[in-house]
Amino acid sequence: MEKTLQELAKVVGGTVVGNPQLVIKGVAGIKEAKLGEITFIANPKYFSLLPHSKASAVILPDRAKETTLSSIRSANPYLAFAKLLHLFYDKPYISTGIHPQTCIDPSANIGEHVSIQAFAVVGKNVQIGKNVQIYSGVFIGDFCQIGNGAIIYPNVTIYHHCRVGSNVIIHAGSVVGSDGFGYAWDGKNHYKIPQIGQVIIEDDVEIGAETSIDRGTIKNTVIKRGTKIDNLVQVAHNVEIGESSILVSQSGLAGSVTMGKEVIIGGQAAIVGHVTIGDHTKIAGKSGVTKDVPPNSVMGGTMARPIQEWKKSVACIRRLPTLYKKISDLKKKVQDLENKLRDKD
Repeated sequence: MEKTLQELAKVVGGTVVGNPQLVIKGVAGIKEAKLGEITFIANPKYFSLLPHSKASAVILPDRAKETTLSSIRSANPYLAFAKLLHLFYDKPYISTGIHPQTCIDPSANIGEHVSIQAFAVVGKNVQIGKNVQIYSGVFIGDFCQIGNGAIIYPNVTIYHHCRVGSNVIIHAGSVVGSDGFGYAWDGKNHYKIPQIGQVIIEDDVEIGAETSIDRGTIKNTVIKRGTKIDNLVQVAHNVEIGESSILVSQSGLAGSVTMGKEVIIGGQAAIVGHVTIGDHTKIAGKSGVTKDVPPNSVMGGTMARPIQEWKKSVACIRRLPTLYKKISDLKKKVQDLENKLRDKD
């Protein structure tokens, strides 16, 4: 594919500075780009790499300094870069049909232009929309619903009665609808509590590899529209995650957590059960959240607290050796003064 810089600017809603007729044949990072390709800079610290790049053009922030390369100026260079990657490298979907070595219950309803690879299993009364791609080794339990355009990668397991929306992507090895971790102690044994809720995944959600999403005990576990979940994330029973939220790798949500919309949970952060995280909140990586967090908060720390308070604590900890030496020196000086005063008496 070849596009002029002006054509690319229209795709991303940007403005050309330089030669609008410059022909671009591909997209690459600033270090990897070659002649004929366009790159991008979203973070000012990478401007120093630009004079050494072999790219023919660059996507820059609107107010970026001038450069010898032709450029597209954009309010969001990273988003513009992502759009051009789709433009140049997305391949149109072509259905491969249903492989003969699948196991599909006769009661399942399969939509048009579906691709189902070998050794996939589809249970009773499953509803699968059109243009769905199901890879090898996928298991879809009884009474599940899969929306249009969903992509389910190899060895994903979707337990019975789960609902997956349109354009959802579930990466390899993930488990949707496993039993929530619920037990009652009877004095001698842990008595299993039946988990009879569902998992509902709304449209445009993406779930990374080896992530586990438990079904609800009675109410449903719900992942709302547009949320993106990284690899190796644990979502426990009865959790509700609001629209367009982000959960980074190895984070974990205990049972009955309620998250608002556009929340970001950093890597290895842990949220205890039955707390509410307000809209637009950010939780730093490796934080531990033990109580409700109001909207628009930025939290961090092993026991998460307001981020500025946490940063001050971290700064103090780093200075402890210096502070300890100063205190030791002061103690010695005070002792010397007391000795002198005692000698005068």
